[in-house]
Amino acid sequence: MKRVIVGAHYGLKDWLAQRITAIVLVVYTLLWLAIAVDHGGIDYALWKGLFASGAFRVATLLFWLALLWHAWIGVRDIWMDYIKPTALRLTLEVLTVLSLVGYAGWAIEILWGAAK
Repeated sequence: MKRVIVGAHYGLKDWLAQRITAIVLVVYTLLWLAIAVDHGGIDYALWKGLFASGAFRVATLLFWLALLWHAWIGVRDIWMDYIKPTALRLTLEVLTVLSLVGYAGWAIEILWGAAK
């Protein structure tokens, strides 16, 4: 029997992580909708005021981390399902991880960067 390398840590844990991250994404989106409805829209002054709060920046970072984790699980599953050559699949997975880590760093830089 030939053993096929398809990755690690998938199954129920990742199914649950997808659901939890989806809930985080929905809650953050509903927060923005509630803010927009409450203020009759979102303008620059409101935007600047919201992001002046450390709590709102943390909530935004949690949103981005949930989005990136959600994306990782989905894209990794696509690679595992459709890319059969192991070397190519692992290369794509590494490139995906590097991209997502880069996006996380970019989000942190935007939220807490020198422009503040």
